[in-house]
This record gives sequence, C-alpha cells and structure tokens, in this order.
Amino acid sequence: MQLHWLDLAIILAYIAATLLIGFWISKRASKDLRAYFLGGNTMPWYMLGLSNASGMFDISGTMWMVYLLFIYGLKSVWIPWLWPVFNQIFMMVFLSMWLRRTGVMTGAEWITFRFGKGQGARLSHLIVVVFALLNVIGFLAYGFIGIGKFAATFLPWQLSADPTWNANLYGIIITLVTTIYVVKGGMFSVVFTEVMQYVLMTIACIAVGIIAMNEVSPEMLNKVIPDGWTQLFFGAKLDLDWSGILDAANAQIAKDGWSMFGAFWMMMLFKGALQSMAGPAPNYDMQRVLSTRTPTEAAKMSFFVNVVLLFPRYLLVAGLTVLALVFFMGDLRQMGPNVDFELILPFALKNYIPVGLLGLLIAGLLAAFMSTFAATVNAAPAYLVNDVYKHYINPHAEQKTYVRLSYLVSVVFVLIGIGIGLFVQSLNDLVQWIVAALYGGYTASNLLKWYWWRFNSHGYFWGMVGGIGGAMVVPWLMPGIADIYAFPIILLISLVGCIAGSLLTPPDDEAILKHFYLKVRPWGFWKPIHDKLIVEYPGLVKNKDLGRDVVNVVVGLAWQTAITAAPIFLVIEHWRAFGISMLFIALSSIFLKFNWWNKLQDYPDELAKL
Repeated sequence: MQLHWLDLAIILAYIAATLLIGFWISKRASKDLRAYFLGGNTMPWYMLGLSNASGMFDISGTMWMVYLLFIYGLKSVWIPWLWPVFNQIFMMVFLSMWLRRTGVMTGAEWITFRFGKGQGARLSHLIVVVFALLNVIGFLAYGFIGIGKFAATFLPWQLSADPTWNANLYGIIITLVTTIYVVKGGMFSVVFTEVMQYVLMTIACIAVGIIAMNEVSPEMLNKVIPDGWTQLFFGAKLDLDWSGILDAANAQIAKDGWSMFGAFWMMMLFKGALQSMAGPAPNYDMQRVLSTRTPTEAAKMSFFVNVVLLFPRYLLVAGLTVLALVFFMGDLRQMGPNVDFELILPFALKNYIPVGLLGLLIAGLLAAFMSTFAATVNAAPAYLVNDVYKHYINPHAEQKTYVRLSYLVSVVFVLIGIGIGLFVQSLNDLVQWIVAALYGGYTASNLLKWYWWRFNSHGYFWGMVGGIGGAMVVPWLMPGIADIYAFPIILLISLVGCIAGSLLTPPDDEAILKHFYLKVRPWGFWKPIHDKLIVEYPGLVKNKDLGRDVVNVVVGLAWQTAITAAPIFLVIEHWRAFGISMLFIALSSIFLKFNWWNKLQDYPDELAKL
C-alpha cells in the first residue's frame, strides 16, 4: 500500500515531535533517580492518569481486542478480565492509597519496606527483580510483535516475499527509534509525550466510531454475524456458530479453548480477584502510582484511567471490527483456514479509512505503541539499576552514573525483547502466557504480603520461586490446554512455598512489621501487630473499611463493564442497550462519589495525632 503524502506527513511530524520532547525534557529528567523514574513526585494525578491510560492503549492490545470482538462479539467485553483489566477498580478503591503511603520508588524497594533487610528480605528483593525483568521482557516482545505486523501492512517498502521477515524488520526499526526518546527522557518524557499521544488517539477513536456508524447499518451487520454475537451475557457454553459465515472463526474458538465460556468466566473472576488483591505487578502501572504526589491522588489517578481509557478505546475497537465484518469478510474467507485474525485491525485501516484520518490513526497507533513500549522500557532500569546496582554493588555513585547506566540497561532489554519477539509470532499465545502463567506465579506471594502479618520474607521468596518455576513448567506440561486452566496449579505450588517458607522460619523483625502496619494501615489479619501498637499509641484505630471497600469494588466492577460495553452498543446502534449502559454508569458514578471519593484519606485521621 502506498500511503498518501498527507498521511506520511502527519506520521513523520508526530514522530519528530515525540523525539524532540524526549530530548528537551532529558536535562530535567536526568537530575537524579527520583526525577528519572518518578518525575520527582511533582506531576498532577490527572496527567499521570492520562499517561497511564495512554500507556495501556497499546497497539498490540488493540489488535488483540479487535480480533476478540470480531470472533466473540459482545462477550469479548469479559475476556480482558484475563489481565485482569478490573485490577484498576481494586487499585482505585484502596490499593493505590496503600501502595503510595509507603513512599518507595519501585516494587523491589517496597520489599525492603515490608520485610526489612535480613537474609530473607534480600532474597525476596532479588526474586521480585527477576520477576519484574521477566515481565518487562515479555511485554517488550509483545509490543515488538504487534508493531511489526502493523507496520508491515502499511509501509510501502516490502524487502522480502516473506511477510514475517518484513514484520520483524519494521518491528526492529520502530522499537529502536522509540528507545531513543524514552532512554533520554525517563518518566518526564514518558508522561508528557503520553498526554499528547492520548489526545491524538482519542480524536482518531471518535472519528473511526463515526465512520463505522455512517458506513454500516444494523441490517448490514446482522447479515455477517452469527446468532448471539450482540448479546453481552452468556450461559455455560459460548453458543456462537460461525459455520457458513467464516468457518475459520470456529477453528479459532476451539484453539483458544474458551468454548465452555461459563467455566472460563468463573476462572477469570477467581484468578482476577486474587491477582487484583495482590496489587500491581512491578511494571509501568506501579510506577505511575508511586509517581503521584499523595495517596488520595494515587486513588484518583487509578479511577481516571478507567474513565479516559475505556470509552474511546472501544469506539476504535468497535468501529474497526464493524467495518471489517461488513467489508473485509470476503477477503478473510479467501484465506481459508489460515486466517491471522490479529491482522484485522491494520487491514481495516488500510482499506476503509480516508486520507488524512488514516495518517492521524496510524500516528495515533504508533503513539499507542510508543507509550506502552516507553513505559515498559522505563521500568527495566528502575529495577536493575536502583534495586540491584545501587543497592548491592555501588551505593555511593554519583546520580549521573546511575542515570547513564539506566540508558545502557534500557537498550539491552530492548534488544532482548526483540530477540524473544523474533521467535514468538502470536500475540494471543504471548498474552495468555503472561496473564495466566507468569502473573499466576506472582499472585500468592503478593496477595499475602498485604493481609497476613505472619507472612515473612522467606515465605515471599519461596512462594515467588515456586510461582515463577510453575509458570515456566506447568503450561509446557499441559499442551493444547488454555494457559488460564494452569493457573490453579501454579497458584497451589506458590501457596505451598509461601506458607511453608513462613511457618518454618521465624517472623520478620517486629519493628519492621509495626512500621509497615502503622504507615500503610491495611485491613486483614494484623491483630497481633495492632494489639502491640495500641500499647505505644492508645489512639490507634484499626482499618474498618473492608465492608465498604468490598461494596465499592463490586459496584466499580459493574461500572467498568458498563463503560466498556457502552461504546460498542453505540457503534452497532443498539440504542436501548446503550441507554441502559449509560444510565447505569451515571447511577453507579453517583454511588461511588459518595461511598468512595468523598471518603478518601491520605492517612487515617488518628495517624496525624500520633
């Protein structure tokens, strides 16, 4: 495809602006590590929220969501629970405040705050760095695969007859360009460019939704979708039959392993609730929370992510899916059984978006890729430099030495991510392994660390070792089965390591436990520590917010689901369902205003008096 000169001009102008911002901000960002990784804790919550939303608005994830909506219809709204997408509800209700109260810089530094500096804490510190770096590599490979497939569809220079070779080449070029600006600018560069990227992407999303509504009527759509495609709710089975419409879609459903949708949904809810209660994985989401100015701003930031991310993103997803269903179905049928559904997004853009808007959309999706990739790259040196080199090797180096080493680490991890991406060509396979297996190994240790006082550093270490080992081995022992069904086994292995490691070793230092409980004030099984602190602080009141937090999480989860479904109903012109969704969003927002927002506290009232 030969892009129009106007589209190329828009794309090149955007890339140039992004690089200029990165270098312009780099002097401020390179002042010290806190400025580089957290922006000096000076940025307002709404900018960090826009940045976080932009970072989650990645091109690979958007390609994956278009593929899901195309095949699974409205039931695809539930499938991102695999991540789980609703972890942002748990974050906004209570976990973002708990995390920000610690005042640390990274997830690994959090370990010292929770467990102290003994041998077990050092082991835990190192194992969470290992997990964080595996997570970074996985997401860099994920981004590389998506951008390569996307770029190879649009850019005019096809240097090989092999489309995979072209995709890999373009993936390498674009990821290296992206690395330049994020390495120079750190968190300041990431946030400022992501705010710009978000504005650009939102304009493009609205435009695509309008185009789809103008070009495709409900009658046209109904002719190319199976019965049940427009239904949000489900029974025990998926009950979507593409026979005679697109037989390859039935084969893809069987390959995904989600035909028993009721059981799949229950497993997502079970896994997702546990992972959400464990708090964020040590990645860009955690970095945004730690970058906020106060604990209440951290909660508001997590709330804002839901508001600004979901509606525009699903306008784009729904718009491109509807255009592909109606106008691209013939091409997909001609591909026979070898359809790559992850290419639906770039093919829809290529054929049905007009000049000018196409350039804006491609620039927006490049922005989305750069956002996620930048945020992920920024996380790698935060852990390796701050938590290993500074902590164990050279604690007294100059700040500029740490920042320069961060540049080097970023480049090395980009190259490793590209190397992994060259060998893994399916976004869906990589997504399922990251969210089901790798995050499954993270769950038990990071759940217990918040809620059980007796859980110690040795338990954390052995739980993480068992979980990461299980994530590497269990899916390999269960070929042909969706990775999510390996989650209970990985969780059990990790849980045995957590409990055995804790009970077979002494409790952590009581002073560390008291400091953690006093400053963070979690609810859970902390009675022995609370009782000892009452002797020192007679006015101390335990956290009694569990009931209210549970209610707010349930309402928030339904609120988030409605925000996700509403733009799809809008694009396919199901007005009754759209109206019900918007009414529910309004009512639940009012409820959350009074039962959550108005009750936010940086710290418990009595803490200020102690």
